[in-house]
Amino acid sequence: MTKPKVSLVISVWNRKDDLRENLAAIRKQTVAPDQVVVVDNDSTDGTPEMVVAEFPEVQLIRMPHSAYGACETFNIGFASAHGDFVGILDDDVVLPPDFVERMLAKFDEEPETTAILSPKVVEPEMPGWYCDSPAVNTERYASTFRGCGSMARGDAIRRAGYYDQRFFIFGNERDLTTRLLNLGYRVKMVPSIEVFHKAPFGMRHGKRSLYYHVRNFWLWAFKYLPWSKVLAFPLVFLRKGLGGKKQGQGGEVTDAVGTIGLFDNIKAVPGGYWICAKATLAALWNLPYCLRHRQVCTAEDFELPIQ
Repeated sequence: MTKPKVSLVISVWNRKDDLRENLAAIRKQTVAPDQVVVVDNDSTDGTPEMVVAEFPEVQLIRMPHSAYGACETFNIGFASAHGDFVGILDDDVVLPPDFVERMLAKFDEEPETTAILSPKVVEPEMPGWYCDSPAVNTERYASTFRGCGSMARGDAIRRAGYYDQRFFIFGNERDLTTRLLNLGYRVKMVPSIEVFHKAPFGMRHGKRSLYYHVRNFWLWAFKYLPWSKVLAFPLVFLRKGLGGKKQGQGGEVTDAVGTIGLFDNIKAVPGGYWICAKATLAALWNLPYCLRHRQVCTAEDFELPIQ
């Protein structure tokens, strides 16, 4: 039986030291990838120079300026990947040495309809109630994946059209998963495989993060939700109060890890509610685009990020 080819794709911007640790861990893989693609978003901290000097085996793609979103830089990396399987890696992730080996072994057990395998991601500030939850530690099919350290079937994500570049950053994994579900594929959480992600657990604080999380939720909702659920969602959101990272204060186990702490972010960011309003207006401005790509999802694994 011919060994499948594996490409690992990383998007990076000004994280030289994190990327060095990432690439060093890739070098230690028990099953070496056939291709490593790094897309550098015009870093100014010496990142591309470090890659050339220290990791000459890496295929480096240098963007002409830094205004590209993560969705576009990842898509360029995906289009350059020739592997049967494509690893989707953030620049600040550290893989265990058997990551590629175990991902390939797990895909070998799965039907062709399993498009993406998503590992258990361990992050700083991850509370015990979340990390130890049965939902986090049970192998199951899901409605999204962790884009910091997953692996996909190359033909599946090509067929789905990769990330929607309109999303720019944040929420793009759920959007891609929904298109995969509409094509008959599935995404599986595999907690027996763990990766370490240096970004703090939950939603990143700041105006940019808040804006794109809110705007991109609405883009996703306009594309895939029945209109009754779109209209009802604000009430669901306020009732659930997806608040902080503490259990009982809005914290709950959810596959949409990036939204945990949303209310905390709204309150902490100056003008947080106004940013949410601007993000919602921006989503409405994009409504014609969403309607052109609208395909309500009825797949078994499909669910809202807040139930």
